[in-house]
Amino acid sequence: MEHRQLQYFVAVVEEANFTRAAARLRLAQPGVSAQIRRLEKELGQPLLDRSGRSVTTTEVGEAVLPYARAALAAAEAVRQTVDEFTGMLRGHVTIGLVSGAATNELDVASVIADFHDDHREVEIALGETTSEQMLAALQCGELDIALIGLTDEDPPPGICWQVVIDVPLVAVVAPGDPLLRPAGRRSIPLEALRDRPLISLPRGTGLRGVLDRAFAEAGIEPRFAFEAASPALLAQLAVRGLGVAVLPALPPGTAESLSLRTLDITDPRPRARIALAWRADGPSGPAARALLDRLRKALVTPETDSYRGGGDPRAV
Repeated sequence: MEHRQLQYFVAVVEEANFTRAAARLRLAQPGVSAQIRRLEKELGQPLLDRSGRSVTTTEVGEAVLPYARAALAAAEAVRQTVDEFTGMLRGHVTIGLVSGAATNELDVASVIADFHDDHREVEIALGETTSEQMLAALQCGELDIALIGLTDEDPPPGICWQVVIDVPLVAVVAPGDPLLRPAGRRSIPLEALRDRPLISLPRGTGLRGVLDRAFAEAGIEPRFAFEAASPALLAQLAVRGLGVAVLPALPPGTAESLSLRTLDITDPRPRARIALAWRADGPSGPAARALLDRLRKALVTPETDSYRGGGDPRAV
């Protein structure tokens, strides 16, 4: 019985398909099938039922599965223990990123690139999605680390986070918009956005959650005319006079360079916050823990640092 045979068996069970399992393992499908048949021949029992549209385990295969997973986990633990003693990191790290989070203020790409230069054996997967989806993925272990937009003050059970950006939301309009009168106006109450066509990030994002909550608490029924995942696209729509974009405060000079005007929103003053998030018990592997530590050192500042979650914030 070989390690790779158990690995192939578990992959086929999890994918319920030989072709998908082979693609996940980056192998040819006939080779995967052949190795599992050898394993079944050695054990003297079929482990997989191939008769249906999806591959399923036989009664014996179902009984064997937890032991196969335990054997693979034990082998990985041996490798990780040796790597920790030698200072070498291996493995796979999955990172989620809310759209628009990678900016000059949050140079995530540089942190990841530097980490990759130092640890060539670590494979890093990066994807963008909504904050709600990333929190769910963190909780179930599909993500190791995420940069999310915050709606709530405290994380859900099992999650820790540290704020890395905390800025007010602003109304962004084209020159000549009625909100700019009288001349020289620099702020508007949230009430002024009633009945105005709004341009915003979609539901499920932290910024949209903050905005929806502010409107609900003020008793205002907002009218969202356009939604997009990219803050840059929202700004472009505002330039064309299609509505009022609600965005995090822009860096100095940005609005002017885009021929836009910004107004602070008051009464209340909603804020956009982005946080680095991870599971409370820490990422599962040493590579993910090392990358999380580097991201925290690079992105968390004394001005934004607000640790939320159980346990010691240093114990990751």
